[in-house]
Amino acid sequence: MKQNPDHKGPILEIDQLSISFFTRLREIPAVMDFSVSVEPGEAVGLVGESGCGKSTVALGVMQDLGKNGRIVGGSIKFKGRDLGEMSQEELRDIRGNEIAMIYQEPMASLNPAMRIGKQLMEVPQIHDNVSEAEAYELALQVVTDVKLPDPKRMLDSYPHQLSGGQQQRIVIAMALMSKPALLILDEPTTALDVTVEAGIVDLVKDLGKKYGTSMLFISHNLGLVLETCDRVCVMYSGEAVEDGAIAEVFDRMRHPYTQALFRSIPLPGANKNMRPLIAIPGNFPLPHERPPGCNFGPRCDYFEAGRCDQGSIPMRDAGPGHHSRCVKFDEIDWNAPLADVIEASSNPIGDPVLKVQKLKKYYEVSANALFGAGDEKVVKANETLDFEARESETLAIVGESGCGKSTLAKVLMGLETATDGAITMGNQDIQDTPIEKRSTKQIADIQMVFQNPFDTLNPSMTVGRQIIRALEVFDVGDSDAARRERMLQLLDLVKLPREFADRMPRQLSGGQKQRVGIARAFAGDARIVVADEPVSALDVSVQAAVTDLLMEIQREHKTTLLFISHDLSIVRYLADRVMVMYLGHVVELGTTDEVFAPPYHPYTEALLSAVPIADTRVKKKHIVLEGDIPSAMNPPSGCPFQTRCRWKSEVPGNLCETQVPPMKGFNGHQIKCHLSDEKLQGMEPVIEIDTAAE
Repeated sequence: MKQNPDHKGPILEIDQLSISFFTRLREIPAVMDFSVSVEPGEAVGLVGESGCGKSTVALGVMQDLGKNGRIVGGSIKFKGRDLGEMSQEELRDIRGNEIAMIYQEPMASLNPAMRIGKQLMEVPQIHDNVSEAEAYELALQVVTDVKLPDPKRMLDSYPHQLSGGQQQRIVIAMALMSKPALLILDEPTTALDVTVEAGIVDLVKDLGKKYGTSMLFISHNLGLVLETCDRVCVMYSGEAVEDGAIAEVFDRMRHPYTQALFRSIPLPGANKNMRPLIAIPGNFPLPHERPPGCNFGPRCDYFEAGRCDQGSIPMRDAGPGHHSRCVKFDEIDWNAPLADVIEASSNPIGDPVLKVQKLKKYYEVSANALFGAGDEKVVKANETLDFEARESETLAIVGESGCGKSTLAKVLMGLETATDGAITMGNQDIQDTPIEKRSTKQIADIQMVFQNPFDTLNPSMTVGRQIIRALEVFDVGDSDAARRERMLQLLDLVKLPREFADRMPRQLSGGQKQRVGIARAFAGDARIVVADEPVSALDVSVQAAVTDLLMEIQREHKTTLLFISHDLSIVRYLADRVMVMYLGHVVELGTTDEVFAPPYHPYTEALLSAVPIADTRVKKKHIVLEGDIPSAMNPPSGCPFQTRCRWKSEVPGNLCETQVPPMKGFNGHQIKCHLSDEKLQGMEPVIEIDTAAE
């Protein structure tokens, strides 16, 4: 039963909420004095770094804090009724029916052993007592609404037969089955490609309008919040520190933490040499070690002893509908130019240190790999790649999951050998030499920084021992004492205190672990470092510090950096050249300025349109790719991108379907496309900055 259909006030009203978790040792306050409201049909964004309490607020709304969590102050009202005063039966009726939640990892919400249709039909059957036939029709309707191809086949599929983007659409469909009044989205697109994310964001906005659903959108991505929400609430260390309408907070921020967040993300105009990002100094406080007064005080540029560290600091009005938890917000000059920004100069880019020519990497798999039966099929992971990387250069490799970026990295590292073509490092061909047959020098020369720092460190070995182990493998140092000294120098290099040598990985934050990974990669004075999504698992403020660290080490050591990423904002900020990959092919290659300005490859155009940018001045062309990236086991004929290309009709005949396009040049900039030069040159920019808005 839907409750309070005549309710007129906010759908969700959280007032001075405090949530604590109780351990045997102490009470740990996770959320303190937190207030936010969501009006009917409104989308409110909740932003902040990992550990700030965003998800705890969402679990508080769901009344699902586990046996250790407890609401210790304030209230959460849904349609005017206090959720804390409801019986378990009333809560069961509301959860999933009137309040639905979409989690970060879609597979956590789906039963792997049950067909999709059955899982969707359960929702109206349990909550609304509808018949099986009616439930099936509703499921069919909602799968059509979330724009999935062939809805009947989807309902008959198991979760593992769907891509990540399709799984997330099913979870959204499930959440919308009972037309909830409130939808909570907890980082719903973090694990998805940027083009899939753009489709999901579009979908959520459209469905919000169609069903009149109110939304609480939890994210650390300020660009996504700008595109999806009406209002935003910024959290830091368990507290709301600023809230207000999107344009108000983005253009007239009134809390130093909000300002510091924006300074640490690569917005248009940021440049690694002229306008580098500014990382937030210090570390996030642990819940039981919060400072007195303002939680952000120890990291704040405007901190004043005796004022900022006294008593509890309340939220204050900072304008119409705008609040800030800062005692000095009306004294700070928010438009003052940045002080002490040190311009850095890059080394001149040198000669090629890595050449890749006509590289192919195919995998043979049986059609029924699970049981080893059936015909052999070929997965074409890399298809005729041609490029070179030069000394002191950052070459970014971008594309969606499954485009072959990580396969290329594995072949370069010797974890896989090439099927065909050549890889020349220095003056040696290494394409056929697996890692166990490479010389110590070859292994030390090309090293990797991995995406997830949590998986790459041995949990039972100290930080110092892990770096010394790498030095032993690379034959660096002629004694234990020399290696220990070199290890301490490497900690200095990645800006970690020397006492961290005796710490275990579990005592380090994500950003600190990634620094250890970088120190290990540079242990043998690597000439080439392959960084595979090295900052995507880190908070935005930590991302800035890690990217700038990589740039600083590159300047000092003249390293060649191959930076694999799907985040085009970071790529624009730090890359000298960009290589765009799609389904194993290089479809565009050029300097960063060339790739980010027309003429574009149609795929690059869609990628640029999909990137969420946290800047209200930015005007973007709206291009959403239809369909998922095809399988490398069964690629389309002709141009690999032709099944999703919006320009295909501009090419005469059936050229796109029958022939792989040639790579053609525009003054050194290369595009693999059948479009005529006139059509390509006539393309309009995807991203423009509205200077009148400044």
